Parts: sequence; C-alpha cells; structure tokens
Amino acid sequence: MIHLFNTYSHEFLVGFGWTILSSVIALFGSLILGTFFAIVEVIPNKITHYLARLYIEVLRNVPLLVVTMFFYIVIANILKINGFMAGTIGLMLYTSAFIAETVKAGIFSVDRGQYEGARSNGLSWWEAMRLVVLPQAFKYVIPPLGNQFVNLVKNSSILAFVAGFDLMYQANQISQLTFDTFNPYIIVGIFYLVITMPISYYMRYLEDKLARRA
Repeated sequence: MIHLFNTYSHEFLVGFGWTILSSVIALFGSLILGTFFAIVEVIPNKITHYLARLYIEVLRNVPLLVVTMFFYIVIANILKINGFMAGTIGLMLYTSAFIAETVKAGIFSVDRGQYEGARSNGLSWWEAMRLVVLPQAFKYVIPPLGNQFVNLVKNSSILAFVAGFDLMYQANQISQLTFDTFNPYIIVGIFYLVITMPISYYMRYLEDKLARRA
C-alpha cells in the first residue's frame, strides 16, 4: 500500500484537493441555502411555506446520484459547466434540504417568548428572526449540523460518477491501471478520515463549549 501511494501520490493528492474544494463549496452553499429555506418555511405565508416544503421534500426523497446525474446530463449542457461543478451543485442542493430541516427544528426549539419579546420591542419579523431566534437556534443544532457536514464530505465521492477528479475518481483510475481493487480504496478511506475526523472533533468541542457557557 505504501509503494502504491508513493507511485501515485500526485494523483491521490490531486483528488484530495478536489474533494476538499468541492466539500467547502457545497458546505457553505448548502448552509446558506438550507438556512434560507428553513426561514422561508416558517414565514407566516402559505405559498412560501408550501414552496419551501416542496423543495425540501423533493431533494430529501430523491437519491443523491439521481440529483447529481440530472445536473450533469441536463443542467451542465444548458449552463455549459463541467462535471466537477455539476456534481458540486447537486451535492450542495441535496445537502441543503437536510440542513433546512435541521435549522427549522432549531428555530422551533427556541422559546416562543423570545420571538414575541423581540416583536413587542419593535423589531420586524425578519429582525426578530435574524437577531434573536436564529443565533439561539444554531446553538441547538450544532451536533446535527456537524453530522450533516461529515455526511457531505463522504457524499462528495459521488463526483466520481461525473468525472469530478475527486478521491474516488482517482482511486477508480488507479485501480484500473494497477488491477488492484483493494489498496487504492484503503488509501482513499484514510484521506476521508483526515477530513471528517477533525470536523467531528471540532463540532464536539464547539458543542461542549456552548454547553459550558449555557
């Protein structure tokens, strides 16, 4: 395995870089989109509520591979984007639906009196949500958000199906060249641990820190 890594270290490191890039883009994008749709769903308006609900339910109940291939085959041809961007956008939208559910649960966990107090002090609905409710909601959802971020990194392996040049893509290429169907994936697994374990430990540290403050 060490010999294999030394021989193809460039390919593995390139895949590692593309995986990191895709994960970071999808992470920030899905967090913004997920928070947006969580807020839209709790707006006291039936139309926006049902539109947000439709977005969330469709993406949560369609396999990630189907979402990714749709962007790769259909949207990529319209927008003229490459497989990496198509896969990253699919991953971002798919994850945003789960983050929306997580953030919405956090919003509902905040005591109703906090919102009513903010409104009684003259804040608008959006100001009360942005300044009072959301900061408290995110404290409640740190553990599940951490799980979603870890899942996002692992799900980035879907890029291998759309020539995203990520770790799994490189492992598949090396496996075909060397006829080794075991060691390339062990190396890739180690790379994924290098990414996901720090995220898990940091989210746990953040959760403990907030709990001590509380």
